[in-house]
Amino acid sequence: MDISAAAIEKAKVRLGPNSSRVKWEVSYVTSFKTDEHYDLWHNRATFHFLTDEAQIATYKSIATKSVKQYLIISTFSENGPERCSSLPVRRYSSGQLQGQFYHDFTNLSCTMEDHITPFGTKQNFVFCSFKKL
Repeated sequence: MDISAAAIEKAKVRLGPNSSRVKWEVSYVTSFKTDEHYDLWHNRATFHFLTDEAQIATYKSIATKSVKQYLIISTFSENGPERCSSLPVRRYSSGQLQGQFYHDFTNLSCTMEDHITPFGTKQNFVFCSFKKL
């Protein structure tokens, strides 16, 4: 899922023939509606843009309803930037991120990683993998 159809097309090209094995959706994450269930939901660099409790609650509700097995979230760590693309963000420690999902998922692992942007700046992320309870 991405809000940008162009980004999805670029990802499809990178995956080549394997892109047909992926269910692609163009949607803003808190507006996403589906009756489908997904084995794997991977959110990279979207969760930190959800800055108020209502957005976060909506996201968690959608993910909990839609995920059958695994959820992977990567978001800005507590050492990450305070803004991205001129927008405010919410930063998380691994414990805080785990705390957002503990009611419906068990944590499998969390790691920290520095991401170097195309502009050469460093952004610290926390990656957590969860299994549906």
